Amino acid sequence: MASKKGIAITIIILIAITAASFLFWFLPQESQFSLITTDHGNYLDGTKEIHFILEQTISTEFQKLKDGEISPDEYLQIADVTSSQISTQISEFVISKPPNEWQDSYISYLEAFKNFNSYVIETKVYANLIKEGKTDQLEQSLTKIQSFLDESNRFIETSDNSRPK
Repeated sequence: MASKKGIAITIIILIAITAASFLFWFLPQESQFSLITTDHGNYLDGTKEIHFILEQTISTEFQKLKDGEISPDEYLQIADVTSSQISTQISEFVISKPPNEWQDSYISYLEAFKNFNSYVIETKVYANLIKEGKTDQLEQSLTKIQSFLDESNRFIETSDNSRPK
């Protein structure tokens, strides 16, 4: 029962973050909307915090999947919400239009999000392999998962190193 409660709480947290981010989706499409940010360092720090929460949540749930504590279907639901949130964060980055001195840092972080989304997608592949009983392909999937996570972390480091002084 605690497992289902934990999953429910995780999904609620992810939905709340997603709902707040989807505010941007409801703005009129025909306007030339851009996210006006005056403190680009704090904006990037806030984005990193969201990324950290998403990464911790999905990593915890993925471990539960691997340990057999949750079903592939339960994991797939959580991963879908996480992937949706990542897509929202990518959209916000695109419309933020940072000044030239922040471009490299923002572009690198955008790449980190793209690789993180690939990580989440590959964990969904892993869940589907379990669901279909294709255990002979799990190790290959785990290698890809780790590769996407490593690449995401590399881009975060590049973003941090590209911040203006």
